[in-house]
Amino acid sequence: MTQTDEKAGSRPSAPASTDTHHAKRWLVLAVLGVAQLMVVLDATIVNIALPAAQRSLEFSDGDRQWVITAYALAFGSLLLLGGRLSDLFGRRRTFIVGLVGFAVASAVGGAAVNFEMLVAARAGQGVFGALLAPAALSLLSVTFTDPAERAKAFGIFGGIAGAGGAIGLLLGGVLTEWVDWRWTLFVNLAFAAIALLGAIALLAPHTSDQRPKLDIPGTVTVSIALFSIVFGFSKAETAGWGSATTIGWLSAGSVFLAAFVYLETKAAHPLLPLRVVLDRFRAGSYLAIALSGAAMFAVFLFLTFYMQNNLDYTPIVTGFAFLPMVGGIVVGSGLSSAVLLPRVGPRVLLFAGMLIAAVGMVLLAQLEIDSTYVPNILPGLVVMGLGMGTLFAPAMQGATSGVHHDDAGVASAMVNTMQQVGGSIGTALLSTIAVSASTGYLEGKSPDPATVAEAAVHSYTTTFWWAAAILAVGAVITGAVTASGLLPETEGEPALMH
Repeated sequence: MTQTDEKAGSRPSAPASTDTHHAKRWLVLAVLGVAQLMVVLDATIVNIALPAAQRSLEFSDGDRQWVITAYALAFGSLLLLGGRLSDLFGRRRTFIVGLVGFAVASAVGGAAVNFEMLVAARAGQGVFGALLAPAALSLLSVTFTDPAERAKAFGIFGGIAGAGGAIGLLLGGVLTEWVDWRWTLFVNLAFAAIALLGAIALLAPHTSDQRPKLDIPGTVTVSIALFSIVFGFSKAETAGWGSATTIGWLSAGSVFLAAFVYLETKAAHPLLPLRVVLDRFRAGSYLAIALSGAAMFAVFLFLTFYMQNNLDYTPIVTGFAFLPMVGGIVVGSGLSSAVLLPRVGPRVLLFAGMLIAAVGMVLLAQLEIDSTYVPNILPGLVVMGLGMGTLFAPAMQGATSGVHHDDAGVASAMVNTMQQVGGSIGTALLSTIAVSASTGYLEGKSPDPATVAEAAVHSYTTTFWWAAAILAVGAVITGAVTASGLLPETEGEPALMH
């Protein structure tokens, strides 16, 4: 058994057709898929468990948001650093450290005896998730370089990324209702163990004579910027857009982000080389991921409210009700990545996917207080899933195609960063819109139970209309930004164990 270098200067990988380790690549995809699913579903799996956790640990409604926000802040603010660390110290090493750390943090959270311990564990999950997610995507990018195989691999990976949130709702409901809320965290130990064994067995250790260099000023400024932006949007949800706290944090984030861009133009070894984001294929892909992430929030949050409050669904039934959207994402991802992307390129698919998803949102915006699942919710979910699947896999492939393997980690980190920032914006913006819509509907009316219920449904459908608008406008902007034509080939790098 020989070790294979992950870094620049190593022997180029053999073409896919002659690679004796061809079968192992698909096992690597399975390992990376398990890790990706763990990180993605963790953003929603705990949501379902929050009421039970709150009763168990006796924390207030005001404190409840920190169980979600602690993960988002740590994850979002450290993603670029995590991506660059995987480039500098090796993707296999970073991947394994991220897996082990995520598992330990999950175990601590599951065993939490008080609120502070739970929040600290969630922040720990975010820290190690910021190492794990970029390493997984960059490993996928440098492992699959044959165009046909790459399309299939990214179709599968994109389907997992898109469906993970809905799967998290289902798994969270099952574990909370049938076992205990703590298992929404303990379950990560199983995911991590499978992925860890696969990584040790399949991925080559990293060896390099180069001394890693890290852009410290860039790291500090972008971490502060992303923290401030994510925290600012989270405060907008509770304190309002006009509050001094919200404005202060968002302003600070903008200032530090501008400083980061300036520093990156001067740094000898930049954390985020601007060539990564100035490429039009990658710029359009990042934009599509951010805007679709903002819009997807409306489905997961407000449709969950509608199902549980209006249809009286249990958490488990609610989770199962989202499965048709998961199916749509899987079908859309496979079709767009393996069949359409090699023929038409990402520009058409990003534009079409966002428009299809916008149609799905418009269908959901027709909900009324007495609507039912099959005629009124199911069509919108399926169309939404097809649209998101159509854009997810091409966006992930476009975000990492043509990038030098030394930049693969940070290019992959940008995917998760844009998804996280987009989700934070969606959380704050659409929650604020929902509150305003409900308040406006009740103005001048008697607040009896029927009217309050109508106001709630009005707030949900208003957010669906706004999400549809975000997707439709985003389709036009993304179509204008993304370059036309087919994606460039990606530089390969041997990462399999021999």
